[in-house]
Amino acid sequence: MTKAMTLKTFNARFPDDEACLNHLMTVRYGAKFHCSSCGAEAKHHKVKGRRCFECEFCGHQVYPTARTPFERTRTSLRDWFFVMFLFTTTRNGVSAKEIQRQLGVTYKTAWRMGHEIRKYMGWVDGDDQLGGDKIVEADKAYIGGKDKRGEDDKTVVLGIAERGGDVITRVVAGRGSFYVVPRIIEHVKAGTRIATDEAKAFNSLSDEGFRHGTVNHSAGEYVRGDVHTNSIESFWSALKRGISGTHVWVSPAHLPKYLAEFEFRHNLRKQPHLMFDLLLQAFPRP
Repeated sequence: MTKAMTLKTFNARFPDDEACLNHLMTVRYGAKFHCSSCGAEAKHHKVKGRRCFECEFCGHQVYPTARTPFERTRTSLRDWFFVMFLFTTTRNGVSAKEIQRQLGVTYKTAWRMGHEIRKYMGWVDGDDQLGGDKIVEADKAYIGGKDKRGEDDKTVVLGIAERGGDVITRVVAGRGSFYVVPRIIEHVKAGTRIATDEAKAFNSLSDEGFRHGTVNHSAGEYVRGDVHTNSIESFWSALKRGISGTHVWVSPAHLPKYLAEFEFRHNLRKQPHLMFDLLLQAFPRP
C-alpha cells in the first residue's frame, strides 16, 4: 500500500497560489488547446492579478476555477488545497474549528470550505452499483438525537457495503421496508447475495430477486457461514467515531455531506496515495 502524501511533499508541490492555479489550468485544459473564441490551437498566458489565462492570439480569457469548489471565492487557492490535503490524510475528518485554527480564517469561511469539499468528495466518489459476484451487506444506523434506538429524533441511515469493496450510504425517511428496499434495489445489482441482520425492513429482499441471508443479532448470532454484517458495522464504527470525536454533533440537514466524506475515504482506503490527486483532477469538464 502506497502511503498518503506527506505535508513536506504537499508544501513542495504547492508552495503558493500561482502553483495551485497553474495546476488547475494544466489538468483542466492542458498546455495547449483550441481557443473557444478564435478557434486557434493556442497557448494561454496567465493574466496578472487575476485567476485567469488569456489566448495568445485573441486574448479570450478562461478561468480554471470555474465549476470547481473554488469558484467565486476570495480565499487563497493554496488554503483550499491545504484543507483538501487535510481531508485526505485524516481518518476521523476535519472540523470547522480545526480549519479555522490552521488557516486563521473566520469560522464562517472555515465552515463553508469544509462543506464545499465534502460535497465535492461525494461527487468525485460517485455511486456505481454494488454486488453481482460479490456478497453485499446492508444495515441501518441511527445517527444523532438523544434518545435510545427507535426514537424519532434520530436520523436513519442505510448503509450498503460490498465485501472488500465500496460502501454507499443514504439518509432515508424511515426505518421500514418502504424506505429501505427501494434504495437497495437502486444500488445493488439484481440477483446479488445480500447479508443483513434480522430487521423486518429487509424481509422482502428475497421477493425482489436477491439471495438474502440473515444473522440474528438480538439472539447473539453475528456470523452464520459467510453471512454477516461485519464490513458495514466497521464502517458505522468509523463514522460514529468521527462524528462524536471530531464534530461532536452533525445536523440532519448536513449529514449527507459528512456521509459522502467518510464514503470517499473508505472507498479509497486501499489507495490512500490517490485520494488527494483524485480530488485535484476530477473536476467537471470546462
